[in-house]
Amino acid sequence: MGTSHDVDESLTLEQIEDRHWGNPPADATRLIRTVYELRHKPIGSLDVEDLRILLLQQESLDVLVPIALTLLEQNPLAEGDFYPGDLLTAVLKIPQAYWQQHPDQGSRASAVTGAVESLGNLDDHDAPHDTIWQQINMFRG
Repeated sequence: MGTSHDVDESLTLEQIEDRHWGNPPADATRLIRTVYELRHKPIGSLDVEDLRILLLQQESLDVLVPIALTLLEQNPLAEGDFYPGDLLTAVLKIPQAYWQQHPDQGSRASAVTGAVESLGNLDDHDAPHDTIWQQINMFRG
């Protein structure tokens, strides 16, 4: 996947953070079970959809946002299971407090939104133009 240089891609989120959740509760929803499973997966094997799910759950942002930004810098409309650009919308939904604490990553996210802007009408790229632009505008404030 090409994560940042200082993170061992063979490690899982549980190993990196030294926070072991164990098994999900018996009554856990499918989403919660998925998050538990993804925390056991080596970060180098997380795909776009895995990142999208974890980021929307605000999980392990310090580890996963840089990985997601690297993917988005290569392809601003990186696609999980929903539509081209769904990873970008997940990243842009991260609270402003995170971006304020990580201004370098905020700058990278802003650069990705600029790359999206240069694509013109996103409908021409099979991406939901209005949905993505609504999230970009909220991110930009």
